[in-house]
Amino acid sequence: FMQPANSAKRTREAVILNSSSVNRADYDFTVSKDGTGDFKTLQEAINAIPDYRRQVTSVFIKNGTYKEKIIIPESKQNIVFTGQDSAAVIITYDDYASRLNSLGEAMGTSGSAGFYIYGINITFKHITFLNSAGPVGQAVAVLVAGDCIQFIGCRFLGNQDTLYTYGKKSRQYYLNCYIEGTVDFIFGASTALFDRCTIYGKGKGYYTAAATPEGQDFGYVFRHCQITGSGEPGRFKLGRPWRPYAKTVYLYCQMDGLVAPAGWDNWQNEANEKTVYYGEYKNLGPGSALDKRVCWSKQLSSVEAATYTIENIFGDWTPVSN
Repeated sequence: FMQPANSAKRTREAVILNSSSVNRADYDFTVSKDGTGDFKTLQEAINAIPDYRRQVTSVFIKNGTYKEKIIIPESKQNIVFTGQDSAAVIITYDDYASRLNSLGEAMGTSGSAGFYIYGINITFKHITFLNSAGPVGQAVAVLVAGDCIQFIGCRFLGNQDTLYTYGKKSRQYYLNCYIEGTVDFIFGASTALFDRCTIYGKGKGYYTAAATPEGQDFGYVFRHCQITGSGEPGRFKLGRPWRPYAKTVYLYCQMDGLVAPAGWDNWQNEANEKTVYYGEYKNLGPGSALDKRVCWSKQLSSVEAATYTIENIFGDWTPVSN
């Protein structure tokens, strides 16, 4: 991961985050709804970043609710977005799959996203991403297609299909994040590692719906996460396969009683049981009991669990130290 040329920017970041004001010299651009920054909207700041810039561009986002449908194109690379306060910097939109577009057609799941990320080597810190459409079916808060994307201390709020890990060649890292939803609220084809995150299921549903391509070494990996939520015990499953070769593994996680004893679902297709890779290792809590797990899930050995390192999962990309 490339560091900013001015290292003082990063060393003063902790102080800035706890301050009600920010010195513009500490960041390349500042976004503020009240007009005290360089831009009033995040999309304006993104548009101003030079295409294919090799140095890191730093963007500070002041507290506020930004209702925008945002796109970061592939030409925008090496960017760090830092929110002033993760609970007070809210990027939101309210589209959903069945809403009609300007041509009278249903938007569909992909079209419902409020934030599209196609750029490369981009970091987000202390930001809330919200799809506020409510329980109206698929309604994506963030769609991530680009490679080398990381989120640190961020929140993802929604219901069905909150976080779409879209890109088949995309590598994504989530550290100390909060992700909530109902049905399949973490879904897609990417390789994604979730470290020390809170995964919060609302009511009943499925935490994940991986669509891992055949032959891809890793899909979803959850390490040291809190698997929790609201609702009655046993109403949430750890995952179901959106595509036949789905891969999802939980290691060292704390699982509440909301997790169903069976653990996993085959999406009403027994053929998926022969191709998916669903694994667990040394999880704790009432939802981690293994005696009633489906027979086609896997309990990893210590040797197998040891392969789930950042180096193995991401190859030549090293995200922020965890």
